Amino acid sequence: MASQNDSHREQVSILGPTLRFKGELHADEDLMVRGRVEGSITHSQRLTVCREGQVKGDIAGQVIAVEGTVEGDLRATKSISVASTAHLRGDVSAPSVSIVEGANFNGGVLMDGNGSSSSSRGPDGSTQSDVAPNGAVTR
Repeated sequence: MASQNDSHREQVSILGPTLRFKGELHADEDLMVRGRVEGSITHSQRLTVCREGQVKGDIAGQVIAVEGTVEGDLRATKSISVASTAHLRGDVSAPSVSIVEGANFNGGVLMDGNGSSSSSRGPDGSTQSDVAPNGAVTR
């Protein structure tokens, strides 16, 4: 018999492709965004911005996966992954960051142990990254 905590961890909310949400969104279960969100998202589990999903706002959570479009900063306590189909404009901060070749990424990357949102900048104010001028990852 599953405990209440097990069923809580298995819950997944899906914001469908025709859904348009504006405001602050908070979730304690896995969340898949297939529609449009305008505003901040804070969650305690895994958030996936699916290929057709669009988010215009900052995202904070435990694990963040971007396959679609995000305009905003990402801060995760565990990891951030950016797929080859992603379009991401914003800074990312997490202990583990993965950006797949082909992803369109414009922003800075900060990898530290606590997922804080501060970033190191060079003397000219720019952040360092392994991203080509057109936004494609060069690794």
